[in-house]
Amino acid sequence: MRTIKLTGREATVVRAIGFAEGMLGAELQDNTRMEAEDVTDTLNSLMSAGFVECVPYRDEVEMAEMPVTSFEVNAAYVHELKQALIRC
Repeated sequence: MRTIKLTGREATVVRAIGFAEGMLGAELQDNTRMEAEDVTDTLNSLMSAGFVECVPYRDEVEMAEMPVTSFEVNAAYVHELKQALIRC
């Protein structure tokens, strides 16, 4: 098991998404109070690491598509991400 280290923005996005169900990008942007570019960049970095997935599946999300795309935490990393949020 590896130790996950999240940046402040990544931790904010993971907390906003939560672990129960997915969240639309527009809701995510409202909840985090971050600019669309920052949310998109953070989501793409979390997706490239495998911590977050989008529905429908994409390797990367564009800023124009982000508000209408649903994002959820990858179930395989829930325990490790919870531990990482405690450390933040």
